[in-house]
Amino acid sequence: MSDRNELRQAARKVLDADEVEGVLSSSFYAPSAEERPKVLYAGEPAPDKPTHYKVICISMYTEDLKRLDTMVDSLKARGLTKANRSALIRYALGSIDLDNVPKGL
Repeated sequence: MSDRNELRQAARKVLDADEVEGVLSSSFYAPSAEERPKVLYAGEPAPDKPTHYKVICISMYTEDLKRLDTMVDSLKARGLTKANRSALIRYALGSIDLDNVPKGL
């Protein structure tokens, strides 16, 4: 009986309660592989991405952004609740007349 108590005391010294809880909560009690989000590793192919759009980054002057945001706010005030920067830029692209673009653009 005293050997068993000694083993328990030795185990308590080796196993930190917080560490054990961390391991159990991150693996034993963790969601199944199907429920966890997929993590990509280097060299692993990315899942199929949407092909009908791309996320890009462009630079714009702050004054132009303020003007764009004011236009978006105005459209929203008119009831176009889905108006946003991207939608307004797409609309402008569709309505531009390339023959009227100034040469010093």
